[in-house]
Amino acid sequence: MHKTSARLLSLLSLLQTPRDWSGEDLAERLGITSRTVRRDIDRLRGLDYPITTVRGPAGGYRLEAGSHLPPMLFDDEQAVALAVALRTVAAGATVAEGASRALATLGQVMPPRLRHRIDLLRVTAVQPQAAEGTQQPDAPVLLDLSRAIRAREELRFDYAPGPGTPADDVRRVEPHHLVTRQQRWYLVAWDLHREDWRTFRVDRIRPRTPTGPRFAPRDLPGGSVCAFVTSRFRGNDGTTTDWPCRGEVILHLPAADVAPFARDGIVVELGPHRCRLILGSWSWTGLAAVLGRFDAEIEAVGPPPLAAAFGDLAARYARAARPASGAGDPR
Repeated sequence: MHKTSARLLSLLSLLQTPRDWSGEDLAERLGITSRTVRRDIDRLRGLDYPITTVRGPAGGYRLEAGSHLPPMLFDDEQAVALAVALRTVAAGATVAEGASRALATLGQVMPPRLRHRIDLLRVTAVQPQAAEGTQQPDAPVLLDLSRAIRAREELRFDYAPGPGTPADDVRRVEPHHLVTRQQRWYLVAWDLHREDWRTFRVDRIRPRTPTGPRFAPRDLPGGSVCAFVTSRFRGNDGTTTDWPCRGEVILHLPAADVAPFARDGIVVELGPHRCRLILGSWSWTGLAAVLGRFDAEIEAVGPPPLAAAFGDLAARYARAARPASGAGDPR
């Protein structure tokens, strides 16, 4: 029985990697037969793991997202990385309380040898200086706005026109995008009362429930979120956005993780784990290097010189990674 349990854990560890596995691949990695793989897949399904069968010439299996969170398996390296990330977030972010509770839950089940390593870590977060008068929006407000945007539902909210002032009236809008600029979160929406596009500071929004009917998305002026937001803020804060090189990428990171380090760039939320970043620099190579610091998967949207700069940097780094002749000589 112990051998079967260990094999199931090994199988689950493989399925948790983001790829499709054929029965033959799993059998080879685990040293078992394809028939045993099928039986173990059925056992995991009986434990509520949402494993789907992939159609195709070779067939295979994939662990999908389910309606609830099943037990998860982490190896030592993953558990330590997760704990470090949670402790870093807990040191100073809008979701600090949730990160602290998640870290406590993880610590309860973490083996002593790993818990000792995490207990030695102490993090003090020094956040970039925000614009004057900026207040971080509440995480529940961001989630409510994100939900309404993805569902394309009309939104009602109380809005305070300035810091420390009471809400002037109830706004009714069609929410389209959540963006960040210079440490501030904004909601880009079509104002149904004013029949015009507006940007609203998220830290001054208090959503009302329930949300309204669904709506068909409209085309933003300027053709893109970047063009629209840039036109609305150009010159208002004394900064310039006229970089000679400006590019657009999709980062496989939450918008909240990217926003504090985006400088004067524009961050657009695309989902819980992806965002669009529009950023400028003095050169394409410099822009590509800045984008690489986010340490995440990057999809280059454009323009073409940015993609070429990524290729040049990749070749340059590959050459740097090769040991030079005589590198073994300490002199």
